Order: sequence, then structure tokens, then C-alpha cells
Amino acid sequence: MIYLILGVCMNNIIEEVLKKIIESGYEAYVVGGYVRDLLFGNLSNDIDICTNATIKELLNIFNGKVNDYGSLNLKINDYNIDITTFREESSYENRRPTKINYINDLKKDLERRDFTINTICMDKDGAIIDYLGGEKDLKKKLIRTIREPIKVLEEDYLRILRAIRFATILDFDIETKLEASIMKKSSLVKNLSLYRIKDEISKILLSENYQKGLDLLKKYRIDEFLNLSYKHLVYTKDLCGMWAQIDFSSDFPFTKNEKNTIFKLREILDIGFINSEVIYKYGLYLSLIAGEILGIDVDLIYEINNELPIFKRQDLNITYMQIGEILGIKPSKIVKEVEESLIKEVLNKRVNNTYEELKKYIIFNKERWLKC
Repeated sequence: MIYLILGVCMNNIIEEVLKKIIESGYEAYVVGGYVRDLLFGNLSNDIDICTNATIKELLNIFNGKVNDYGSLNLKINDYNIDITTFREESSYENRRPTKINYINDLKKDLERRDFTINTICMDKDGAIIDYLGGEKDLKKKLIRTIREPIKVLEEDYLRILRAIRFATILDFDIETKLEASIMKKSSLVKNLSLYRIKDEISKILLSENYQKGLDLLKKYRIDEFLNLSYKHLVYTKDLCGMWAQIDFSSDFPFTKNEKNTIFKLREILDIGFINSEVIYKYGLYLSLIAGEILGIDVDLIYEINNELPIFKRQDLNITYMQIGEILGIKPSKIVKEVEESLIKEVLNKRVNNTYEELKKYIIFNKERWLKC
């Protein structure tokens, strides 16, 4: 089925890429997520283009990079464009087809894909090409596989998580036969790379409809198979803020920075409130994320932050060496403890941040510290 959607406007950059391929004597269409989202009135910067031109022929047209999946990748302004040759795929191993045949048939290329809503194409003039009923399923808000769902899931276990992700982000239902197949095959997700698992679940967590996704993971027992534990999550746009509310395996491939952020957020959540000491130690940004989860008014957090007498150790009007001199001791753990006590007193506005007041506080408590 081919028809023109009035009012749908393709970006000029994408149109130019299609034209270059076509002017070189080949077919070319935008396919999948970009078209699906465009029909929903949403714009995306990730573009998939399918063509009967081979990679070798495409490299004569564009200066791009060939990725691990045999597609040519182009980065143009904010757009990430992958161009793939029409293909047929036979048996799969470790999520990858063991045999690929490059073909000259758009429909057969579409038939190898996962869900009908990801098979809708658009040509350079904005005409929609829908051979497999994707547009009908879009209207019905249904996630449905092109072929027998069991076979589709067995080919690539990641499709189990992808079905849940699309159902979450689009707020669609999963078709009955597909749902039954997911229920039957959900344990297969244990065989997936943790990187792919993390990526799919992260996309679910970033959706404001995340609760539907989490409910589906529980419904199909995927949370058990992946050793994920969670109850009620409070939505925050910060991904680490979402993961901080989930118990997950230490093997999950978070970066050092992500792990550090999640750990700090969990510390604040365990404290259960935001005060001057929390903001001083963890910073305003993490305090705002944790405050959002804890249900603390954002204006209150900003107010506490704006009234902080110091923001970092260097703001304290006494040096480490001066503390030691006042105590009459060399640098030691005691000096560090006094320093931390001074910071706490200043943050809570019990001692003014002047050298004279800080020195007076040290002298007054000197005997207590030196007895330690």
C-alpha cells in the first residue's frame, strides 16, 4: 500500500540523503522509528534508511563509517543516519544472523524485521509505503510481530525487551499472541548482554510512562530473571535518579561516574531529608534529584542552597595548618576532625565563618579534642 500523508514534512537533510542515493540510480526509503514517530507527530534525530545500493556503492556516494551491523553511518548536524542494504536473514546465533543475502526487494527486507509498526517506509516525496499493516497497528495502538511471535523472539531475545519498551513509550498494548510468546520465552533475556539489557531498561525508565514498563517486566517475571528489585519509583528525568531506586546486580555495566552518582543518590535517600550539610556534601544537583524522589519542595532546596555560608572547604576562613597551630599539634586525624566539626558548625550557623570566631570555638573545645 502506498499513499501520501498530507501535512507530513520530511527534514531537508534526510531528503537530500535520499535524493543522492536515488540520483545515483538506486532506491532509498526512510524506514522504522523515524516514520512511526513522524506519523505520531513526533520528531527524531535517529534515521534509518534502507536501499538496494550495497555498502561499496554507498561509499562512492557518501563519506561515512561502516558499523558492526553492516550499515553505513552518517553524522550530519544533529542527525544520526544509518543506511542499510535490502537483505534477507536466515538462522540466528547470539542475536546475529548466520547468513545474510543482499536483495533487491523492499518488501522482503521489511519482512525480516520485528514489529509491524517498525516497517512503515517513506520515500523522498513523503509518500508512505506500508506493505505489512504497520499503519493499521499504529491506529490500533498495538505491538504486533510481522511473523509468528515465537520465531521472532527466538531469533533475537532482545525483542522481548523491545516489545515492552515500545509498549511503554508509545503506551500501546502488546498483541495477544505476542504476549503469550513473551510469557513463554521471557527467561531467554538472561542470555542477553548486560549492556543491551541496561540500554533497553534505561529507555523504559526515561519514559514518563515508565510504570507501565516496570509492571510488564514484573508480569512476565523478567525482573526476576534479571535480578532486578523495585517497588514504587518516583519519576525523575535524571536516569541515575531512576536507577538509584532499583536494586540491581553489581555486574550491570554502569560507568564509574554513573556508579558514583547512583551511590551518592542512595546515600541521600537513606538520609531521608535535605539540609545544609547534605547540599554541602553532595551538591545542589544531586540534592534536587533526591529531593524530587523524597517529595521535598524544590523551592525549599534552592532556599537552603542560597543561604549556605560556605560551599566548599576553601570557603572556611581558617586553614588546616592554622587549626594545628591553635591546637599546638602537628597535622593529624585530630586536626581533620576539628576541621569537619568547624564545617558542620558553620553550615548550621552556630559559628560565624570568621577566623576569630573559628579560633574561639577551637580554643573553647580544645581540651575535649586533645583528650581523644
